Amino acid sequence: MIELKHLAKTFNVGEPTEVVAIEDVTISINKNDFLVIVGSNGSGKSTLLNCISGNILNDNGEVWIDENDVTQLKEYERAKWISRVFQNPLQGTAHELSILDNFRLAALRTKSKKFSIGTTLKFENKVKEKISILNLGLENVVHKTMGTLSGGQRQALTLLMSTMDDSKIFLLDEPTAALDPKSAEIVINTANKLILQLDLTAILITHNLKEAISFGNRIIQMSNGKIIKDLNNEEKNKITINTIFNWFQ
Repeated sequence: MIELKHLAKTFNVGEPTEVVAIEDVTISINKNDFLVIVGSNGSGKSTLLNCISGNILNDNGEVWIDENDVTQLKEYERAKWISRVFQNPLQGTAHELSILDNFRLAALRTKSKKFSIGTTLKFENKVKEKISILNLGLENVVHKTMGTLSGGQRQALTLLMSTMDDSKIFLLDEPTAALDPKSAEIVINTANKLILQLDLTAILITHNLKEAISFGNRIIQMSNGKIIKDLNNEEKNKITINTIFNWFQ
């Protein structure tokens, strides 16, 4: 599904602040893989996701998605394959619009500009049904503006919104980092449920060692722009939180 071939990215080339963010990374991520990425701050985790999504174009190497070379494609051109949830709950939603209108925009994300989805009763009922899986009661207030919700509520809705189109790759960049423990649990469990139900290929960046152990079928560790550990499902099932903690020693 995703192939990265000798990927490299350096920021501020030739300047005193030059940073090698990604250095010669080659990795294959299979369809329906749920890959967890751990690593210290500055290890290259988010830059790797940015290169996959097209938010940042790599300096060298290739990015392939579903056997298509997308290396030179911009972020919006890769959107038909990729949905993304960010660390900041305020990203990915329009705070001045209603929950329903936000879902309408999400449903149009990868559609032609000539295609329209009205907020019909049928569409509203579809959104309510989708939201109801959160058990937060938000399906009863879909006309409420997004800006009046808590960060955890918005992040949970962002997860659902990201599955309103046909994209098959789910990029999760520390989606629970800014949330309280209860909200974080709802968000990560909802993400896992969606990944399994919709047969998504997913990548999760997390600093939460419990999440790293509990979710995904594969885990990699990054350091100084390189992948230094890559464990398959069988190997991952044998490690503990302490194992990962010791990786950072």
